[in-house]
Amino acid sequence: MQPSSFILASKSPRRRELLRQIGLNFDVIPSSIDETIVEENGPVDHVCILSERKARDVAFRLPSGIILGADTIVVIDDEILTKPGTEDEAVRMLQRLSGRKHDVYTGFTLIDVPSWRRVTAWERTEVWFRRLCMEEILRYVASGSPLDKAGAYGIQDDFGAVFVERINGDYYNVVGLPLSRFYCTFTEFLKNGQPPCEDEA
Repeated sequence: MQPSSFILASKSPRRRELLRQIGLNFDVIPSSIDETIVEENGPVDHVCILSERKARDVAFRLPSGIILGADTIVVIDDEILTKPGTEDEAVRMLQRLSGRKHDVYTGFTLIDVPSWRRVTAWERTEVWFRRLCMEEILRYVASGSPLDKAGAYGIQDDFGAVFVERINGDYYNVVGLPLSRFYCTFTEFLKNGQPPCEDEA
């Protein structure tokens, strides 16, 4: 069961693929908020606040429906890495991740219009990179793929995938949406109940 109108407030092709993977029908209306500005106290606040802002931005434009907003970041040395602005920045990010562990956080928010009932949840996954050589970093960055991804890589990419040595946690969270947590939250939301995993990780 799903609502007659379900909207993804994101232009991310990875999130579209993940929602289709679990059989959901939806429309895409990307949010227009500035993703770089958020007054946060850490990575959880960052992804939760931005996911809600994205969902609200789209929800205000519509008369009805359920809106999904989401945000994914990479965190290393307590610093948040979002999407690189340039190829040089992407190279520096990948050099920093090389041979080390980092954390990937995704937050997502569901808002029902017009009741404005909402729920926000988040997930964290630990990721270890093997040591990368400059040649493969430059080749990957030249492909253009890292420029629209948090931390300058995609675990699902043909080439970016070989950077990852191992993970601890939800693989799909690194792709852009923690499917298991999202599915249970979404299912309970449709039943007008409070999800059992709300705002937990």
